[in-house]
Amino acid sequence: MKKTSLVWLLLGIIWGSTWLFIKLGLEDLPPFLFAGLRFVIASVFLWVILWVRRVRLPRIRRDWLVMVGTGLLTFSMDYGLIYWGENHIPAGLTSILFSTLPLFVLLLAHFFLRNERMTRWSLGGILVGLAGVTLIFSKQLQLADALAFWGSLAVLGAALAAAISSVLVRRFAQHLDPMVLTTIQMTAGCIPLVALGLVLEGSPIHFHWTAMAWTSLLYMAFIGSALAFVLLYWLLKQIGPVRAGLIIPFTTVVAVLLGVIVLGEAFTWRTGVGGALVLGGLTLATRKGDAQQNPSSTE
Repeated sequence: MKKTSLVWLLLGIIWGSTWLFIKLGLEDLPPFLFAGLRFVIASVFLWVILWVRRVRLPRIRRDWLVMVGTGLLTFSMDYGLIYWGENHIPAGLTSILFSTLPLFVLLLAHFFLRNERMTRWSLGGILVGLAGVTLIFSKQLQLADALAFWGSLAVLGAALAAAISSVLVRRFAQHLDPMVLTTIQMTAGCIPLVALGLVLEGSPIHFHWTAMAWTSLLYMAFIGSALAFVLLYWLLKQIGPVRAGLIIPFTTVVAVLLGVIVLGEAFTWRTGVGGALVLGGLTLATRKGDAQQNPSSTE
């Protein structure tokens, strides 16, 4: 097996497993500080890499505004909504709903990026994906726990926030080093998460720090964030964004399987058919000819 295939497979497994570790960590840790501490640790690790590489930081004010602004979207809003949402719905369902991200990107890019107009395939894929989301939500509306519905809506909101960030980056920050961009985004984005967590959730000193809580936090920080992004940067240089973007359906399958096998999550026909429609819509929308598709935030 080629090195690129091994890295692609490893990255897919890592990102697919992050939904499991988020769910496990949420059993003992509150969502906002769990997410915030993850990125505090990961950003320190990435700053060390930048220092070792002696990478120069951008000096243009607009570049910093874009990096900080998209960092607030990608890491504060996106992950804040994901962690809160997954606190109320299964990990597998969370991954399926978040896999709508590329569909949102295609839709937004059509209106805000000159060279990225929707084709009939991408439009058809978006409609198929929305049909899948509608089918999944028909189940959420029947649940007695209203927070399951709002948790599902929060995850879709997270995908939309990440899509807006992706389009902004592609319009204003294509010239920036990807690792510099992500490091500053992550640093800026973790600050509101930590601040909100301290206000709403209290001091981390008083949390229930079980072995699983520590394992989840450290796995998410070092493996699911720092290592995953390093692997992604290498993979993008080797095979490009289109082929790398195909990792999203694979991570969703991994997440659903881990949720069923490890967590014993129920897998209803609505989740199965709705998820298949979402992934089918993604595949349809990213047919050859929509080569602009780009992997963005994933967990």
